Amino acid sequence: MEKNDWRLETLAVAAGRDTSPGAPLNVPPTFASTFRDGGGYGYGRWGNPTWTAFEEALGALEGGGAVAFSCGQAATSALVASLPLGATVVYPTGSYLGTRGLLLDLEKIGRIRLRPVDITETAAVVDQLGGADLVWLESPTNPLLGVVDLPVVLGAARDAGVFSVVDNTFATPLLQRPLTWGANAVAHSATKYLGGHSDLLLGAVVTGDRELRDQLLSRRTLEGAIPGTMEAFLALRGLRTLPVRFARQQQTAGVLAHLLTRNALVKAVRYPGLVTDPYHERARAHMAGFGAMLSFDVDSAERADRLVSALELIVGSTSLGGVETTIDRRSRWRGEDDVPAGLLRLSVGLEHPDDLWADLEAALGHAAEEASGG
Repeated sequence: MEKNDWRLETLAVAAGRDTSPGAPLNVPPTFASTFRDGGGYGYGRWGNPTWTAFEEALGALEGGGAVAFSCGQAATSALVASLPLGATVVYPTGSYLGTRGLLLDLEKIGRIRLRPVDITETAAVVDQLGGADLVWLESPTNPLLGVVDLPVVLGAARDAGVFSVVDNTFATPLLQRPLTWGANAVAHSATKYLGGHSDLLLGAVVTGDRELRDQLLSRRTLEGAIPGTMEAFLALRGLRTLPVRFARQQQTAGVLAHLLTRNALVKAVRYPGLVTDPYHERARAHMAGFGAMLSFDVDSAERADRLVSALELIVGSTSLGGVETTIDRRSRWRGEDDVPAGLLRLSVGLEHPDDLWADLEAALGHAAEEASGG
């Protein structure tokens, strides 16, 4: 079997390794600011063997060439920095707060022009593409778990000559590979599922365009948005177990989503794996699974906060994608004004589903008692 025929689970383990005789089985972290002349690196800001190994592995999974950055926001910034002055960007109104914050800031200083749109409304997105320079997409969306019709939107962007980027952090390449649908680039916060252990900051861009990859490498070098050696090593080690971690996390997310729909305190559950979810059929058609993120609404910020404070196993935290289950009331953050006040985003980890549900059920009961004055 040729390497090109390997399945994603195999690539996650086998890609990005030095297969020369006598080489260590795992590429070790290379702590060096300077290299001897005559090799492939020269100076530590230009490249590092540990970065290269991670980039090769992620690139193999996404089907392109990867460039690692110091964090996901740095990866996003590098992509946006290539836009000409006054460029028009179609961007999602409901999406990752950091991306929206960066784009809004650039609009404020006159660097770009923005066209906000609900990216889950396919016709609306296509209508906004005329004369645009960039369309920024993410699917599923953060934190409302909307699913974009990526094949259609990316095809329309290609036909309109609009540069397209998909933030694939929530889905990972295990569920979808946007480059195969015509995306110009895929962005990742490797801090999340790829690293998977809540112990590093790292970002990446993957593209099938060699010229764009060279531009991103140059941008990273000039601006110094380089990944740490240890962070790249840890991210690669995390990537090796992504398939098994993500499979378990998805399975548990489905269990919890179904149980949450039966609780009287929960007003709505957002998870594309539910057959009642408005994006279920779209996710079934285009994704290889439904992911491990879900959101549920308990109707008020006060009730949501009481629930979080009563949890003993699940961790109140703003990040996601780790082995531990975390929960976050997103409306507490400035800029999340359109998120329902009582919405809680749940990143499902690797704990036993029965223990997670016992913790959630008890906390829901506590929130309900306090709400009723009991």
